[in-house]
Amino acid sequence: MSGPGPIDGRASGQGRVFQTGGDQYIQEHHHHYGAGTGSLLAPQPVGPRPPQGATVPDSVRVPLVGRTPGILRDRADLMERLRAAVTGPGGDVHVLHGLGGCGKTAVAHALFTEAVRDHGRIGLWVNASERISLRAGMLAVAGDRGATTGELAAAAGGQRAAADLVWHYLDHSAQRWLLVLDNADDPTVLEEGGWLRTSPLGTVLVTTRHATSPLWRGTGSARHPVGVLPEADAAQVLCDLAPDAGTVESAQKVARRLGCLPLALTLAGSHLSHQLLESWSMDEYDRKLSEDSTALVDQGAVGSGQSRHLVGRTWQLSLDALAGQGLPEATTLLRLLSCWAADPVPLSLLMPVAREEVDLGHLDPPLAADRVEPALRGLLDHSLIGMVETDGRRCVQAHGVLLDSVAAGVPEELAEAAGRLLEAALPPDEAVPADTPTGWELFAPHVSRLLQAAPGELPARLAVRAARLMHHAGNFPGALKQARYAAGSAELCLGKENSVYLSARDAEGWALHYLARFSDAEAVHRQTLAARKRVLGPDHPETLRSHLGLGLSLNLLGRHEEAVQSVRRAIDGQRRVLGAGALETLFSRALILEILPELGRSTEFDEAAQVTEDCDHFLQPDHLTTVLTYHCYGEGLRILGRYAEAESVARRVLADRTSRQGREHPLTLAALSLTARVAHGLGKLDEAVAALHELIERRERVLGPEHPFVVEGREWLTAWQAEAGAQP
Repeated sequence: MSGPGPIDGRASGQGRVFQTGGDQYIQEHHHHYGAGTGSLLAPQPVGPRPPQGATVPDSVRVPLVGRTPGILRDRADLMERLRAAVTGPGGDVHVLHGLGGCGKTAVAHALFTEAVRDHGRIGLWVNASERISLRAGMLAVAGDRGATTGELAAAAGGQRAAADLVWHYLDHSAQRWLLVLDNADDPTVLEEGGWLRTSPLGTVLVTTRHATSPLWRGTGSARHPVGVLPEADAAQVLCDLAPDAGTVESAQKVARRLGCLPLALTLAGSHLSHQLLESWSMDEYDRKLSEDSTALVDQGAVGSGQSRHLVGRTWQLSLDALAGQGLPEATTLLRLLSCWAADPVPLSLLMPVAREEVDLGHLDPPLAADRVEPALRGLLDHSLIGMVETDGRRCVQAHGVLLDSVAAGVPEELAEAAGRLLEAALPPDEAVPADTPTGWELFAPHVSRLLQAAPGELPARLAVRAARLMHHAGNFPGALKQARYAAGSAELCLGKENSVYLSARDAEGWALHYLARFSDAEAVHRQTLAARKRVLGPDHPETLRSHLGLGLSLNLLGRHEEAVQSVRRAIDGQRRVLGAGALETLFSRALILEILPELGRSTEFDEAAQVTEDCDHFLQPDHLTTVLTYHCYGEGLRILGRYAEAESVARRVLADRTSRQGREHPLTLAALSLTARVAHGLGKLDEAVAALHELIERRERVLGPEHPFVVEGREWLTAWQAEAGAQP
């Protein structure tokens, strides 16, 4: 084999000639950072191809994102702060963080457009969702700002520090700029390569779901939470996209059902505006949402299958990221939360899992006791839940659309666990409570949601319990609604002969009674009594309670003799079955004190009044049954015309009701009514009229202006004022 022949070469400018007589590979890189960097449009030598997978974006001057709103609704204060940053001296990093689908990218897009169009800034947009896309996008930014192809090739090939190259050219840009790092949901992608820096020549805007990264707390950084829209603005988004689909009021209903989440609103508006075979109105769309909200909303993603653009998939990106960080149990915890409502969930509800009192270790992925705290923090970090404080309790809260989409895959055993957790959290189930229960209000919406999502005996029983708690708290409309909901569900899954169904009907009857719907209450109690006799037997405590409820309704319908018989049947049975000192027995004995005077049975009334002494003996003075007993005793004295005896009793009852149940409780207002009527009976008309004025005002606020008690009070007021005016 002959040796190599002579090589002749000639160089010009900064070129060089290398000559070799053997097989050698020579590679040389020149980096010049002087002024007057070359243009990307000028002819450039072709360097090595970047590593496979590092695809250069088609543009960094145009936001390569999905659908953005034509008009950015709400966000005025946020935009003003960001606008001031862009037009100011620069050097800041602004982080938009929040739940996926809340419109962070839409805000960034609007700011980008303004910066370029109105403020003469160079707009640079990089997809920061992955290492590859971030690296490729940032190198393209360097190219845009003047880096040569050779420099870019060296950085892409690993021969030089890529982030240093990018920030050198950003720091020496001939024009001021705005750099958007979109979808930076994994802050380590930015941190590991040193990609997030500041420069006096521009402003950096980051959008992320990760709310708590230390990276966002550096010098010159400002964080801005981005949440759902106000209802009025959310409705307007729908009207912007589908102006012919319905009224603003109809759009508000749809927006409310979608939780005012911008992504869901955008998809819903797109669906309504692009229908071909059907043409739904907003109202029709609202009705369809009740069937399968997530699937219906995602039909608006015309031509886009990307997960970020689908409400049914966008959260999975965060859950996948958490699993990749070693927190797969975050998925199980979010599924558990999806068994409950979108209302705040007290952290105390999850404590039995953290204490190993409720075992979720058999699920897939398992949620062990020691992983509850890390899973919670993971969900918080990725904005899948937020921390709120409600009624002095620390709570977590997730968006309703998120919970709907997650709930579709919840296993049956997880729903059962959600029920057991609620059962442990609710106050005791007492037909006759010692105190007005508190702290249950936060759990009531979660009971209703569980009953809707996983109907069965336990959720139905919890719904009855919630109805009773509402009743004891004086929320009679809420108790009626909850009881009927529980009864409907129990009838479907358990049948009319089931004790849970009958308990729901009993709760319905008591709520109707206290709402002054006495005929309806009498019918419900009579039906429940007949069924309980048949199913439970005539002397079962619940059957005896139905006798009591029926008697009270009959009394207020004017059927006093029947009422006495029914209540006495309850008392006799309770004495025999439960004992004379049992709460249920004392409760029934107290209530007959209001019925006997209606028949003029003064002697029997005085004998029955022995219950006041028994309550003083068996119970505490401030026990609610003791308060009830004296309340009924005072009413009985008033009905019998024994006003002088009733006056001190009425004052005691009003003080006790106010202290134990609050000024606005309906039974406190009933005690105020008693004091007013006793004062009237004693001829103290000025005192009576003043008390009645206060009573009407407070009852209007609590019960509504058309409630029968309010209407009756106005009639009394007219008559009493006439009496007062006729006095000499």
